[in-house]
Amino acid sequence: MSDLKKLFIKTYGCQMNVYDSERMAEAMAPEGYVTTENAGEADLVLLNTCHIREKAGDKLYSDLGRLRALKDAKPDMKIGVAGCIAQAEGAEIIRRVPMVDLVVGPQAYHRLPALVRGADSPVDTDFPVESKFDLLPARKGLRGPTAFLTVQEGCDKFCAFCVVPYTRGAEVSRPVERVLAEARGLVERGVKDLTLLGQNVNAYHGTQNGADVGLAQLIDALAKIDGLERLRYTTSHPNDMADDLIEAHGTQPKLMPYLHLPVQSGSDRILKAMNRKHTAESYLRLIERFRAARPDILLTSDFIVGFPGETDADFEATLALIRQVGFGMAYSFKYSARPGTPAAEKPELPTEVADARLQTLQALVTQQQRAAQDAMVGRMCHVLYEKAGRMEGQMVGKSDHLMAVHVTDAKGQVGDLVRVQVTGASTNSLAAVPVV
Repeated sequence: MSDLKKLFIKTYGCQMNVYDSERMAEAMAPEGYVTTENAGEADLVLLNTCHIREKAGDKLYSDLGRLRALKDAKPDMKIGVAGCIAQAEGAEIIRRVPMVDLVVGPQAYHRLPALVRGADSPVDTDFPVESKFDLLPARKGLRGPTAFLTVQEGCDKFCAFCVVPYTRGAEVSRPVERVLAEARGLVERGVKDLTLLGQNVNAYHGTQNGADVGLAQLIDALAKIDGLERLRYTTSHPNDMADDLIEAHGTQPKLMPYLHLPVQSGSDRILKAMNRKHTAESYLRLIERFRAARPDILLTSDFIVGFPGETDADFEATLALIRQVGFGMAYSFKYSARPGTPAAEKPELPTEVADARLQTLQALVTQQQRAAQDAMVGRMCHVLYEKAGRMEGQMVGKSDHLMAVHVTDAKGQVGDLVRVQVTGASTNSLAAVPVV
């Protein structure tokens, strides 16, 4: 055991980065690394970065600056930068911060052990021909009752504001059998709730026995795994919604009544400038179809406020769409230019205008989120216990609609799927008691 080395990973950004960080830890396990929550005791520190939002690079370099003292005190410590900033900036990171030992892009982290050993160049941002998923070790060991599983990566949409096509590459789907094998392994390790991940997850087109398989068919195949109780998927694009996937929300009982479907704006003029290829009206018709298939579905979305050229009328159109849909939650951001994207060449709105619009939008979404939480009071739902609560005799988990729920249940255990009655609500969570 004395030969074990310690690995600290800091994960920025999206759920796919959370998944990637887990896989990097698993890739390093055969090299003798165990994970730690304390960067100061680590032999290897990895910063798994996200390049979507403003000042992401500034945050990275600030964190690297804070690591300098650790590196000075422990010269043998290795520091690596992974993820989308690594892909975008490559060797420039080492040039700016020479103490960085290695840089690895999101499509090459299966080669991380060789980079750490110094067997290869310290920078690997290639888009390799081989699939990283085929070369990563099997996922081992017990874990909690929920997990992410990447089934699709990359993006062919080229939205004007987004760097994903440049940092993650073209859309690629994993073969069905590989997904099923990983899912079965997770269930054997205690997972009951699985979220399928992809930059455009509903663009999934895997293969099975030479046939093309879409996301709805993959979900049906996963639902047949004994012990897997819940399925979700994220993130979807409105242009890739197949009829059978919409129908699955009404016919597949293991597919939870939850959908994250980013719209970004309610203005057709801005959607066109964003190169989104859908309209506000087509989005609203999609929502109608989902609600027809599953009336109790909870909808969440993404919004960008202050996109170049956005007028007061454009912003009002976004607010009108939000009022019409009624979201259970939404992620909203002020537009920030990402270098190399088409929108970065356009003049930005005054900061004070974008800030005011963001506050207005977030206030409306918060109002809708609170209404969705309040509407649950008195209703029954199922909660999968993920951990003990802060209060004695309390368990915490997620409802069918992915709402956080605090359940008074002295007999509860992590991994229990319990029918409860909701007794109270706040903006961000519910209170409940088991139904006997």
